Amino acid sequence: MASILVLYYSSYGHIEIMARAQAEGATRVPMTRVVVKRVPELVPADICRASGFQLDQPAAVAVPDELEQYDGIIFGTPTRFGNMAAQMRNFMDQTGALWGRGALVGKVGSVFCSTASQHGGQETTITSFHSTLLHHGMIIVGLPYTFQDLTTMREVTGGTPYGASCVTGAGSELRMPTALELDMCRFQGEHVTRISSQLVAGRGAA
Repeated sequence: MASILVLYYSSYGHIEIMARAQAEGATRVPMTRVVVKRVPELVPADICRASGFQLDQPAAVAVPDELEQYDGIIFGTPTRFGNMAAQMRNFMDQTGALWGRGALVGKVGSVFCSTASQHGGQETTITSFHSTLLHHGMIIVGLPYTFQDLTTMREVTGGTPYGASCVTGAGSELRMPTALELDMCRFQGEHVTRISSQLVAGRGAA
């Protein structure tokens, strides 16, 4: 049985919603354990409240050492200037002990993200995140074009072959992830989990 972690950071709820969709997709694979957790917030609570951050997210807060318990990890982060958010970076920077003992080598890693604008660094955020996963020896899995709506032109949408993404907009155009963007999250979650399950089964048969 494969064990999958969806680990995310979300300020305003976009990535949180996408994380739930990733988990929904993962549960489509039989005999799979799926857990959704978030990384700790670093911004002081009073500033979070003044900025409208969503602080009442039900997901439990993860600790770095638990990552080795899972066969596959799907990471979700908003984009900050074309990179992962500081909260996620801080969490990943605490995984040195895992790196030291090769605890994540051969495990599956995948990434999804959000940006405010259509060209706000979705691909650089995901691919730069991959560098950390590769240092850990993880097997990178993206979002293949078998999800055919990656090429759609019928609406403004996120979506890259590197991983699912959403466009949040801003101000009067602010929006939550669309049905299409959530569908791509479910597809990615299922895709990652199927590959993780095949790897687990192969190791068991070896």
